[in-house]
Amino acid sequence: MTELESVIGLEVHAELNTATKIFCGCKNVFGSEANTEICPVCMGLPGTLPRLNKKVCDYAVKMGHALNCHINNVSRMDRKNYFYPDLPKAYQISQADIPICENGFLEIMVGSEVRKIGIERIHIEEDAGKLLHDDATGGTLCDYNRCGVPLIEIVTRPDLKSSEEARIFLEMIRSILRYIGISDCKMQEGSIRCDVNVSVHEKNAPLGVRCELKNVNSFSAAVRGIEYEINRQTQIISSGGNVERETRRWDDRNGMSILMRNKENAQDYRFFPEPDLGDIVLDDESIESLNNELPELPNAKIIRYVKVHGLNYSEAFVIADSAEKAALYDECAASGKCEPRSAANRIVGEITKFMNDSGKKISETGLTAQELCELCSAAEKGVISSSGAKKVLDELISVGGKTADIIERLGLVQNSDSGFLTALADEIIACSERSVNDYKKGKSNSLGYLVGQGMKASKGKADPAKLKEILMEKLKQEE
Repeated sequence: MTELESVIGLEVHAELNTATKIFCGCKNVFGSEANTEICPVCMGLPGTLPRLNKKVCDYAVKMGHALNCHINNVSRMDRKNYFYPDLPKAYQISQADIPICENGFLEIMVGSEVRKIGIERIHIEEDAGKLLHDDATGGTLCDYNRCGVPLIEIVTRPDLKSSEEARIFLEMIRSILRYIGISDCKMQEGSIRCDVNVSVHEKNAPLGVRCELKNVNSFSAAVRGIEYEINRQTQIISSGGNVERETRRWDDRNGMSILMRNKENAQDYRFFPEPDLGDIVLDDESIESLNNELPELPNAKIIRYVKVHGLNYSEAFVIADSAEKAALYDECAASGKCEPRSAANRIVGEITKFMNDSGKKISETGLTAQELCELCSAAEKGVISSSGAKKVLDELISVGGKTADIIERLGLVQNSDSGFLTALADEIIACSERSVNDYKKGKSNSLGYLVGQGMKASKGKADPAKLKEILMEKLKQEE
């Protein structure tokens, strides 16, 4: 059979962290008692008029710049008409024909390759309410607090080839949203979610019929849903059938997609321009000033860390995903006082573990880039051992201070004196006849035991690397 390829497109909805909603003055907060953050405007009562929140437009433009989009000087809001209990107006104010941003791209690292994923559009819209299915009453309750919460929707072109690429793309979108400070991206609160479009076709043939997956509430669920849908469509094509254009609901609990509606039953949203709002007009100066506010973005950092510093993707992502960790690493790498790899290892390892376990930010600890550089340099030069470096890092994180002072106070300076280490090696060899014989018989792990005995005898102050060299030389002479 001809080889099959999968094609994936994503529609990412991100909730913006503005103080108020998109068309009214109600607070934009999560967790309030049901139906307490509402007003006549977001409930769509007759006679009310929406007023667009400027901050929503600014945030959308920032994301547009981050994704290399063209920012339209003039765009407009439209009414998307459909009836559902969580939408009290029976229409959603969104953007259809003229979105605020379009025709962009995002570069992501996939293995050692930089892939450019096309962005078709970014538009702004209001969220709907939330339905609560109540087993106690046997009915469904409506909480309208989310009505009018501002969203941006990021629509990709069908450029993704696998569930892994989709996962990397989604993680990068989340990182960018956090970096530029426009969304908290808390998936458990519904701050970021996505719909997935999947199609399968024969290699070098036109694209196949796509199916859309709704109700994808986590990135891991997106990966599972994509893989399931690729397998489902592949089986249909392999058995001689035709894939139907469908909208399907992803059931993550049972690991399967369920038909919601097919093409014949597709909704007609009857878009038309929102009559209660004028055009959105953005001048070039405002658009450029928002672009100037952007920092170096995480996808650019990852590419630089991999291509220039030689980190692998996982290491680069762990560092770049946090603006604080990236700033710490960049300052260490730029200082020239230590090897970038040495700083990266500690940030990816102990520092990330501390942040995850404690929930604290780096700024809430005593650690600074200058002292991390001093620590890495001391370890590189053999002034302290790897275990000693961990003790110093723990001190820097918990109470701060100077690396040199902590090393001195804890008595962690390694002894690299050749005479001391030679005498120590002689002592260890004399007291470890069995391990010496094992080493001579080819059991190389016995050398580690001998070094360990030396470290124990010296109370951790012997330079393990130099002690190992001396031991190897002496054992070689005895052969």
